[in-house]
Amino acid sequence: MDVSSGDLDAPHSMGTTIIGVTYDGGVVLGADSRTSTGMYVANRASDKITQLTDNVYVCRSGSAADSQIVSDYVRFYLHQHTIQLGQPSTVKVAANLVRLVAYGNKNMLQTGLIVGGWDKYEGGKIYGIPLGGTVLDLPFTIGGSGSSYLYGFFDQVWKEGMTREEAEQLVVKAVSLAIARDGASGGVVRTVTINKDGVSRKFYPGDTLPLWHEEIEAQNSLLDIVAAASPEPMIT
Repeated sequence: MDVSSGDLDAPHSMGTTIIGVTYDGGVVLGADSRTSTGMYVANRASDKITQLTDNVYVCRSGSAADSQIVSDYVRFYLHQHTIQLGQPSTVKVAANLVRLVAYGNKNMLQTGLIVGGWDKYEGGKIYGIPLGGTVLDLPFTIGGSGSSYLYGFFDQVWKEGMTREEAEQLVVKAVSLAIARDGASGGVVRTVTINKDGVSRKFYPGDTLPLWHEEIEAQNSLLDIVAAASPEPMIT
């Protein structure tokens, strides 16, 4: 790289894949784990699904620093809100607090967020908060650089009234598809399922994800190649 060319001052490409899906009884949030800075992978196992309250979580995309500080502020506000009310915050309140912070600082933030959770008033809810601070009440939403590969897929497979198992399988399949196509998405897949019974986290290592588009099977290390039987020498 020619340092004098100004490449170091160029804006970094920050990619990810985040998904939020409602099902009959709750919501499922999912994300990959690759944090990229341009052509470099800064963290291959980051956790992009952050807890805001006991019943509300947020999926983060874009600038990691921006999304983390928004999550921290909203978590603090929700804690104060819960103390004042004496009961857990609703998903709508959490989403609107994220919207207020994002919109109030829209000229300085580069982050898209998905807020999902369950409350006793509306059940499982998903809200998308893209760049700029708009809040969208949606049955499902996708974000990050990998989302552009998934819109047609969701148009085909999404359906109302999915079971929990169907929703979790859909999220894992969608993230693995994005990982196969998007160079800025990768690593492992994490999911968070939220319903009236509580929260369940699941972890899917990269070597257990389905392979797509005739991907080459990954080798554990170069030692696998070295340990392979060498061809017989030619005898003349």
